[in-house]
Amino acid sequence: MKVIDKVAWIYIQDKKILSTRSAGSEIWFLPGGKREPLENDVETLTREIKEELDVEIDLSSLRYIGTFQAQAANHAQGVIVKMTCYTADYKGQIRPTSEIAEYAFLSTADRDKISPVDQFIFTYLLENDWIE
Repeated sequence: MKVIDKVAWIYIQDKKILSTRSAGSEIWFLPGGKREPLENDVETLTREIKEELDVEIDLSSLRYIGTFQAQAANHAQGVIVKMTCYTADYKGQIRPTSEIAEYAFLSTADRDKISPVDQFIFTYLLENDWIE
């Protein structure tokens, strides 16, 4: 079984969660991405968020949320994504860059638009009254 190791940023505003859509994709994902060799969670998260949304993660507010696993979207059956999630404030103005086509704040009403692992994360956040 292949595991894709990712780190994601959970940013919530008005009980909705920041999500991104890559150019050419219909699926929405939490911002973040794959770990580079020898990177730790914080290095991966700060690099990916800067690359995707052009903002700086406020490390003084960084908080671990949880690690979730599911079938990887757009991959062969049996390829699993492991998503380690953190919440934090940020500095700057969010704007899509790199491969990101757009961003939006989604709720559980948008479950049909998000990746399988994000569906688990949305459920967890809903059960803990972070999102609607």
